Formats: sequence, structure tokens, C-alpha cells
Amino acid sequence: MAKKDPLDALDESTARYRETEAAHEESRQAVAKDVVAALKAGKRPTDVVAHSPFTDAYVRKIARDNDIAPAPRGGGKKPK
Repeated sequence: MAKKDPLDALDESTARYRETEAAHEESRQAVAKDVVAALKAGKRPTDVVAHSPFTDAYVRKIARDNDIAPAPRGGGKKPK
């Protein structure tokens, strides 16, 4: 059996990479959309982070990019 040309193998692995890269980007955008929906629904940012693959810093960035105000300090409790 003849050995596969290394450039042919590289072409195949590059094609697979590009296919999965596109799927990964679609999934990332779907998660970001759901992060926005959860924050707009009043879910706590801590809970949103716990349920997403994103860091707290990235969830804050998504919130800022979508004009979502930061959560109040102290868990949202207002002083008496």
C-alpha cells in the first residue's frame, strides 16, 4: 500500500479543521445569544457564568456589548 502524500494529508486535516471551526463559531454565537437572553431576563451574572462555557469577564463583555447594565453590588439589595 502506498504511503499518503503529506500534503494530501495536510489538505484533508485542514478541510476538517475549517469545517469544525465554522460549527464551533456557530455554537459560540448561539451561547452568546442565550447569555444575553438570560441576563435580560434578570438572571444573576454568576449563574449565567456557571451555566455557560464563558468566563465572568467575557460574560461582562457580552453584557456591555449589548447595553445590559451591570448588576448592582451586594447582590442587588438596596440599603434601608
